[in-house]
Order: sequence, then C-alpha cells, then structure tokens
Amino acid sequence: MSERHPIIAITGSSGAGTSTVTRTFENIFRREGVRAAVVEGDSFHKFDRQAMKQRMAEAEAAGNQHFSHFGPDSNLFGEIENLFRTYAASGTGRHRKYLHNDQEAAPYQQPPGTFTAWEPLPDGTDMLFYEGLHGAVVTPEVNVAQFPDLLIGVVPVINLEWIQKLWRDKHMRGYTAEAVTDTILRRMPDYVHYICPQFQHTHVNFQRVPVVDTSDPFIARDVPTADESMVVIRFAQPKGIDFPYLLNMINNSWMSRANTIVVPGGKMELAMQLIFTPFIWRMMERKKRALGLA
Repeated sequence: MSERHPIIAITGSSGAGTSTVTRTFENIFRREGVRAAVVEGDSFHKFDRQAMKQRMAEAEAAGNQHFSHFGPDSNLFGEIENLFRTYAASGTGRHRKYLHNDQEAAPYQQPPGTFTAWEPLPDGTDMLFYEGLHGAVVTPEVNVAQFPDLLIGVVPVINLEWIQKLWRDKHMRGYTAEAVTDTILRRMPDYVHYICPQFQHTHVNFQRVPVVDTSDPFIARDVPTADESMVVIRFAQPKGIDFPYLLNMINNSWMSRANTIVVPGGKMELAMQLIFTPFIWRMMERKKRALGLA
C-alpha cells in the first residue's frame, strides 16, 4: 500500500460485470477531478488470440483439457505484481492494451486479438486503477493482493455469472452456446484455484443475486435485469463504514450481517458511488499530506 501512489484493483471472473464497476469509478474520477492510470487485466495475458488457440490445441493434444485464461501458465502474474510494486513506490510502470475487437484495433492498425507494444504509464497520475481477472491473485511465486489500497471483488452467483458470459459471448462475440459451454468447463479448475481464492483478500465484495429462476443457465434466454436482482455487499473491515447513512440513502436496503448490506440490484451503482467516493477522498487527502501539499 502507498500513500503517495495509491492503487485500486477490481477483480472478477470473465462475465462477472467488472466493466460496470469500472464505469462507476470513471464517473467518480471525472467528478472528483482525479487523474487515474487505467490498466486492463486482459493486457497481462501471456498469449494473443491466435497463439492462445494454438497453445490450447497443444495442451489438449497432450491430454490437458483445462488450459485456460484463468491459470498461471497463460498469464503474466509477475508483470502485474511488478507494475503494482513499481507504481506504489514511484508512480511509474509500464502497460499495454489488448485489442478485443475491430473497433479497438483500428487506431493501432493491428488485427483484433493482439497486444499493443509495452509503454510507460502517463506521468503525473493520482492513482492506478486495475480491472481484470487477477487483481488479488496470490501464488507461491507472487502476491499481487498485498499492494492495492482498495481491493474490490465482483462476484455474481455462479449461475448468473454463466448466464452473463453465455449472453455476451453469443450475442457480442459470435460464439455458439456449445463453444461457450466448453470454455466454462475448461476453465473450471483454474476458476476454483486462481479466481475464487482472490475474494478472501478483497476489502469489499459485490455479489449480485437474481430473484428469478436461473436453475439452468444454459437455456436462459436473457440476463436477469438489475431490477430482478439483489446485491450483497460485504466489507472485510466494517469499521468506519457508515451503515445507517447507507441504509437511509438506499431505499429497501437492509443488513444481513454486521459487515454486510443488501441493496436492490438497480441501486448498485448508487451504492458504489456512496461507498467509494469517501474512499477516494481519503486516498487523495493522504496523498496530499504525504507530498506535503495539505
């Protein structure tokens, strides 16, 4: 953790909804005048799209049915740790972009599914903001979770997570339901060993729970809407969280445990604004004091 160069990390599985949290933070940064260096976790995959397909085929031919984007063999965990360590110490580091589609790739005149070149982070940023799969990953070799000042987990219940992934990959990326199902099955061991354990290190978890039937996610015709969901928000350290204020500001919310508040799904962004804006204020105040500007 660093007072001079704070780090916020959002971690969650593919299809979990981390991009929604990112948009909320972008709104907070814009409103509060915070200049954040934004880094996407996909840029720390080890292989581009074509190379990953080849590696998966090779792994399958060798009898490994579970080589996936979630595991250490296909990610640069050490580079994430190095980025966080370097930024916490000096406010610097290097990053690149993963170009998901034609729209993202066009400005770089590269094919989609490739990486841009590594380059330095912008100078003079107020904090680092990471969003991706492994913002809190811990293995015998690396400990990414030790660096962020604020770690946020985004974890829909598993059936909802699968529905969201199936819908996104079928309607936005053109995959068949069978192909997406194969991906889910292939990733399961790495999901259990490298995604789930991260949420024991997060400071705040958001778990969306549908209140409609999602018994068989593989036949769901649409994604349950925000108004068809509740959001369970768990604080690892509830000291300093003004629960009465949150309950008063968010209609139809309640506390299910001493460190947990439940809010209507449609109020998740409001809850994030109310919860995280004070975090940003405190980070910026500590930063100013550490730099002798306060």
